[in-house]
Amino acid sequence: MDSIHSLSELLSEQKSGSFVEIPGKLAQTFGQGTISTTLPVSKLLSIYEVDLEVQRSIIPQNLSKLVDYIQLYLDHHQTIYFPGIILSARGAGEYDDTTGVYRLRAIEKLYVVDGQHRLAAFQRLTESFQSLMARAKDRREYDKMDEITEKLNRLYQFPMSVMIYLDIDARQERQLFSDINKLPRKIGGNLAVLRDQRRFYHVVGTRLVETDSNLQDIGIDMFTERGKGPEFMWSYHLLVEILCALFEGRMRSSARNNGYQFSEEDESDIMKQASFYFERLLNHLPKPERGNIAWSENVQLGLALFAHEEAVKTGTFNRYALEHVLKILPHIEWDNIYVGEEKDRLPRRSRIMKAYQFIKDFYENNQLILIGNKEDAG
Repeated sequence: MDSIHSLSELLSEQKSGSFVEIPGKLAQTFGQGTISTTLPVSKLLSIYEVDLEVQRSIIPQNLSKLVDYIQLYLDHHQTIYFPGIILSARGAGEYDDTTGVYRLRAIEKLYVVDGQHRLAAFQRLTESFQSLMARAKDRREYDKMDEITEKLNRLYQFPMSVMIYLDIDARQERQLFSDINKLPRKIGGNLAVLRDQRRFYHVVGTRLVETDSNLQDIGIDMFTERGKGPEFMWSYHLLVEILCALFEGRMRSSARNNGYQFSEEDESDIMKQASFYFERLLNHLPKPERGNIAWSENVQLGLALFAHEEAVKTGTFNRYALEHVLKILPHIEWDNIYVGEEKDRLPRRSRIMKAYQFIKDFYENNQLILIGNKEDAG
């Protein structure tokens, strides 16, 4: 047998079966050849390598959060999202233009440019499940084995978007890693909220905009980055705040129940309650028009906080109590909430709380007369 004197000779001796085939689209990105593809986690974990001169050390807290996030998909079948992984081939592999396939020899690896923590989280979970499976097999716990096998299969099949730079060196990788992690501007407003389509009220808000005719009548801006377009009454960001205020009595998206674990029944129930609330707003308030203070951001948040307080006085969110208190809305003189330039000069929270207190005081002082007389007449 002839001796092999170099790595290239070793690679040339390998059989075609030892190649890893990656279907993908060849393109130019920032003047560099790249391949864009989608790979299952099982294949991705077999081809990546970490160069510690390019990547920073793993941050345990970040890794733990990602593991918990993936567990939502495995344990609760919730949809999860990840940005794409960026890898560098450093000249390895060959792209076949005729078949659109990138072939990587089994001995070759792709180096991580961005996505180290995501890959490490998937790697840790696969190793954990493999260990649990071995233990269950030793103990003849076949029910556990079936459950673990199902989760491991879903983990292996999870699709990840991947971009592969074909021929950049370690120095260029370090620069690219730095640019990715330091240069982008933080998004805000609607886009920041819309991006987080995993939290309860974010999911509910999106579904309401898509399906509820009341919100379509009001007009919700889903995509303007900051503020809202001139043709819309509310921004999507405001809608989520209103939902948190109405059902939690809080103005922040970090409200107690705005988490990642919830059932379809929870989602359906809140959507019905929210649709009822928005329908009553359209019935009891003036026609939605820009400049109408009753539909302004601060007043709507103050109103939602007030409605929550009254609706939960019985201990749970009571639809009939909500319907009762909203009957006061046609009688409120909305233009009297703010004096002078208060609606423009007061801090945002102060404007919201002033609207809340105005509505609350009006209700307490007038409900027996206005609502009682109306109901007696009916």
